[in-house]
Amino acid sequence: MKQNLEGLKAGIEQHLEQAGIAMFHGHSRTLDDVKTVYWDCQEHPDYEEFIQAAKAASAKLMVFHQRTFAAEEVDDALEQLGECNLPREEYRDFEQRLKSARVYDGLVCEIEMSFDHDGCMYLFDLRTDWYQELNNALEEIHILISTDDDGEDGGSSLPGYFSKN
Repeated sequence: MKQNLEGLKAGIEQHLEQAGIAMFHGHSRTLDDVKTVYWDCQEHPDYEEFIQAAKAASAKLMVFHQRTFAAEEVDDALEQLGECNLPREEYRDFEQRLKSARVYDGLVCEIEMSFDHDGCMYLFDLRTDWYQELNNALEEIHILISTDDDGEDGGSSLPGYFSKN
């Protein structure tokens, strides 16, 4: 996979035009509360196949979103990592994984295309390998923070006592 997906945008625009599908520049739709079918970008990373499927489904509009990586995301993640109660070696591993992503500052790390058909959203979400690895690390950190939060009582009660309110 390419380290920067910037070059795909022009090809996608051209292919959509040839297919007779309008491109709508929108925000990511991954959080939309709609039944979603995800394209298998691991086995079929070629956007042309997805556009052909959209055309076959008579799609007239494709929502397009591209994400440009900002190194500030690493800073935010390092702050969150500081909240985790980790052994030193594990902390350093996470820290190294996060800091290694800084070199990709300003690169397009994700391209998302989607169209609606019969009450369902069909989604093509292509990510660079390095961005997927970064997301995996961020998810692990989020789980660690959630686990730490679940185990804390916040010091609001004494052990063995509970409120009957």
